[in-house]
Amino acid sequence: MKIAVSGKGGVGKTTFVATLAKVFTEYGKRVIAIDADPVSNLAATLGVKDVSKIVPISQMKDLIRERTGATSEEYGKFFKLNPTVSDLPDKLSLELDGIRLMVMGAVKRGGGGCACPENVFLRTLLSHLILQRDEVIIVDMEAGIEHLGRATVKAVNALIVIVEPGSKSIQTASQVKKLADDIGLKSIYAVGNKITSDEHKKLIEKGLNTIPVLGFISYNDGVLEADIEGRAAFSENRQLLLEVREIKNRLEECVKSQ
Repeated sequence: MKIAVSGKGGVGKTTFVATLAKVFTEYGKRVIAIDADPVSNLAATLGVKDVSKIVPISQMKDLIRERTGATSEEYGKFFKLNPTVSDLPDKLSLELDGIRLMVMGAVKRGGGGCACPENVFLRTLLSHLILQRDEVIIVDMEAGIEHLGRATVKAVNALIVIVEPGSKSIQTASQVKKLADDIGLKSIYAVGNKITSDEHKKLIEKGLNTIPVLGFISYNDGVLEADIEGRAAFSENRQLLLEVREIKNRLEECVKSQ
């Protein structure tokens, strides 16, 4: 199962990714959770105690130079467009309670697109994870889908957009769907988060009338308490785990019927 998760900042995307990863491990699945959001919070959300010790892969200049032949600082130097990355998931992942975490990091760039060595390296690594690994891969992305190239979209079983009750979040989901349609990614679903009433559910379902909703996650004070105490978001949170289990089961049903 290869899953990409997107959504507007602050909607609870990373909490969902961490909890979904935990739920898959409960069913005996091997999971690699990938933090591909420039604002990297997945490690802390999984309960990593000292996130300051984690070096994002995009900042591993020596490794990138070794594999591609250059870094972005070496302007004009030729570099490989297909670097070797197959050994890196085992070397660069951090394991925590059965979940393996990889933090991609952000590529700093001055313009729009970037064919710099760092970006090529990260795209190649993500492509390898999605196309060639047999673990459950869950990618925590930013609000767009820029990390997914046309070569990888066919291997993604589902793009899940996390949506909270509100017009901005629903609008972001619609924009993500349009971008996904443009590159041929058809398996797009939504999950409603921070729900406090049936009206919230109806608002999301009506606003996302072209995107199937896998389920809903209730507003949950336990997530904030876990953050304050430095615990995993799903730690001591039966309600969150129960709701995400139901969403996971629904997702598998939808993928099987594709």
